[in-house]
Amino acid sequence: MPDLSQPQLILAFDFGTQKMGMAVGSSIIESAAPLALFPMKDGIPNWDELLKIVKQHQPNLFLVGLPLNMDDSESELSARARKFARRLRHQTNIETLMVDERLTTREARDELDHYQAQGRAKNLAADSIAAALFIESWYRNPEGLTP
Repeated sequence: MPDLSQPQLILAFDFGTQKMGMAVGSSIIESAAPLALFPMKDGIPNWDELLKIVKQHQPNLFLVGLPLNMDDSESELSARARKFARRLRHQTNIETLMVDERLTTREARDELDHYQAQGRAKNLAADSIAAALFIESWYRNPEGLTP
């Protein structure tokens, strides 16, 4: 578990097989900002490019969305998201936690509609907004996540 007495710079991922939403957040001001979508090839990132983004943001915590079914069961995509999280941790040695992402996509799409209505959604995607929502959920309940 991260040291909650210290500021956390967080990078969050909404894992997907074709694209991955990403967001960055700072616990000092409890902010979260969506980043550009990251391309995936059959669920595998270009690790060199992803590690460049990690180096740019220098997070001390990763959050990875865990796509659970509504009955709490896991799917093939859940297993792939867990595998991505393990590899991310192994590649960077940065603490990596899983976030229950149920209903987040629906909330992210609603938020994207709101941004579009304001004319501010030019480069935003629901997947990256979902990643920002993972960070916001961590602010509300940092102990509620699983490694």
